[in-house]
Amino acid sequence: MFHTIIIVGNLGRDPEMRYMPNGNPVTTMNIATSHKYTGSDGQLVDETTWFRVSVFGKQAESCNQYLKKGRSVLVEGRLKPDLATGGPRVWTRQDGTPGASFEVTASTVRFLGRAGGDGSPVSGGFAETPSSSSEDDIPF
Repeated sequence: MFHTIIIVGNLGRDPEMRYMPNGNPVTTMNIATSHKYTGSDGQLVDETTWFRVSVFGKQAESCNQYLKKGRSVLVEGRLKPDLATGGPRVWTRQDGTPGASFEVTASTVRFLGRAGGDGSPVSGGFAETPSSSSEDDIPF
């Protein structure tokens, strides 16, 4: 059996890198995704879902070095369920309200938007790639 999840969202805070006992780096990031829609009452609803993402190895070092709060990222990985419940990790916040987070182990992290920018994605959502061709070079 196999499953994968793809998340496109913005970092809620700067990544945090730690080292496992065997010396391998692991970086954790909190990523927010949003979904906007019009409810049955005609009001605009803005729904935010948070994911806690763990990245390992050289990719963890790159994420820690280059990503900052607000930066857009695309993450491919797998959901890691809470062993006790089989679902998202559930806890009680300091104010007494319940909270939940979806834990993801990343296999790939792609940086979107501009480095050092405001975190907003560039046109099309992916970082620009330099191009030396002009429209005259296109064969059709």
